[in-house]
Amino acid sequence: MSELHVIFDNPVIPPNTGNAIRMCAGTGATLHLVEPLGFSLDDKHLRRSGLDYHDLAHVEVHPDIDACFDALPNSRIFAFTTRATTRFTDIEFRPGDALLFGTEPTGLPDEHLAKTRVTAELRIPMLPARRSMNLSNSAAVACYEAWRQLGFPGGV
Repeated sequence: MSELHVIFDNPVIPPNTGNAIRMCAGTGATLHLVEPLGFSLDDKHLRRSGLDYHDLAHVEVHPDIDACFDALPNSRIFAFTTRATTRFTDIEFRPGDALLFGTEPTGLPDEHLAKTRVTAELRIPMLPARRSMNLSNSAAVACYEAWRQLGFPGGV
């Protein structure tokens, strides 16, 4: 099992997913993509942003959020949302944890946040009255913090 999991729920912007593939290749995290996807995995923009990292990353595609959660039976699942009050840096991450991010335009739907498998809702602090960070940037910030807490296993 991977040390960490990153979940993109219904991503729609190919370069964000390509960037996440590259980030997961660099950290050893597994990237889980929940359908429907707003693009084909063969999309030229996805390939360009993921460069040649696709072969170095572990990417799994799931037909829906429940199938994704079922594939991670022992994982704690942390949902990232601007509505959360707990900062992601207040969590002690453990091997096998999953970081869940919503679609770019709307974030995570309420019905996914209400799933019993969601351990907690977390936020990445930012200044008030600002738009949220880009999806792939948010995922990178959170994944690197979790990986740092685990001691960067496998990293050099």
